[in-house]
Amino acid sequence: MKTVSITPAEIEKKWVLVDAEGQTLGRLASEISRVLRGKNKPTFVPHLDCGDYVVVINADKVNLTGNKLTNKVYNHHTGYMGGLKSIKAEDLLLKNPTKLLTLAVRGMLPKNKLARKVIKNLKVYAGSEHPHTAQKTIALSARTKGVK
Repeated sequence: MKTVSITPAEIEKKWVLVDAEGQTLGRLASEISRVLRGKNKPTFVPHLDCGDYVVVINADKVNLTGNKLTNKVYNHHTGYMGGLKSIKAEDLLLKNPTKLLTLAVRGMLPKNKLARKVIKNLKVYAGSEHPHTAQKTIALSARTKGVK
């Protein structure tokens, strides 16, 4: 038996809509990263971008469990001496909720060139409105809604 690998011309990308309202940040981000990579498809190939486009709405209504809202700190360095910048998750959720979800998803992707290409397929919006209605988005399955 021969193993068949999909080619870039055979990849079919769909648009998936995810409502983040009431979802836990980490569980939602792991499910989004699976869809972005294409690991939920039987045609998954690790060296190609075979995942779908993901549109996330209501990113400002995502939940953080435990004390993460007040204790979790996001750090980045500007590159200059003494340029370490820190922001708490609570402040980041108020200031830029789309960045909070994007950072969570990016952390669950591999650290390589393919991940930098795949993260561009993620569209995050703070409110319930998005400009991708023409793409006929499909709602993500009930698995992310906490239904067992």
